[in-house]
Amino acid sequence: MKNLKQKQRTDLPAQIAKAIRDSILAGELTADDRLPSEADLADTFDVSRPTVREALKRLAAQSLIRTERGAFGGAFVHRLSYEEAQAQHATTSTLLLSINEVDFEVACEARYAMEKSCTALAAARRSADDLAAMRAEIHRQGHPELSDEAFCASDVALHRALVDAAQNPILSYQLAGAVEAMQPLMNMITFSSRSREEIVGLHHNLADAIEARDAGAANDALCALERYTLELGRKFIASRSVSRGG
Repeated sequence: MKNLKQKQRTDLPAQIAKAIRDSILAGELTADDRLPSEADLADTFDVSRPTVREALKRLAAQSLIRTERGAFGGAFVHRLSYEEAQAQHATTSTLLLSINEVDFEVACEARYAMEKSCTALAAARRSADDLAAMRAEIHRQGHPELSDEAFCASDVALHRALVDAAQNPILSYQLAGAVEAMQPLMNMITFSSRSREEIVGLHHNLADAIEARDAGAANDALCALERYTLELGRKFIASRSVSRGG
């Protein structure tokens, strides 16, 4: 019983943070609304002000509120941008894949299935800037002195440019985790055996299809990339199993 009471006391900031977060999600508190003062919140939840302060810190860490100083300061509901949400989503996805052992083929299947879902929109809506971003990364990937880390970063940037060409911020948000987290994971496994020339050629086919507004050809290019990635991954996993068995 003593441990339970201690746990309840320890969890008070989390409980208060959840209550405020639930009010935001329910629309009772909207973007830029000012929260009650620490003293008022302490009275409402019947806790100390330090406990309220800890709850507010947790909400701020989740980018749900912001604090402002001065006579008209206080805690306000934060207007979260898509860019901030994408960054958080990508970080969470990366942690999820790092902490949990995710099968390579499962990650590959998910990542390409999600990206192929936006190719038709990207082909229809792409702008000159989107194409320029993709072409710039392909040109960068052709540099023989480019490090493996830089090639991986360029690979991610190219696929992010494809996703963003769909001009749908919700799709971009949802796919941020897939591209930012899964693509580096796949690159880590395949970089030692992949052919940069092969990948650059496939990237050229993808960019050409998007430029021609040919959704079918863009989907075919992604399917070819998926097959090549799976082939490399399977070879790597098989060779690692042999070396461990030896």
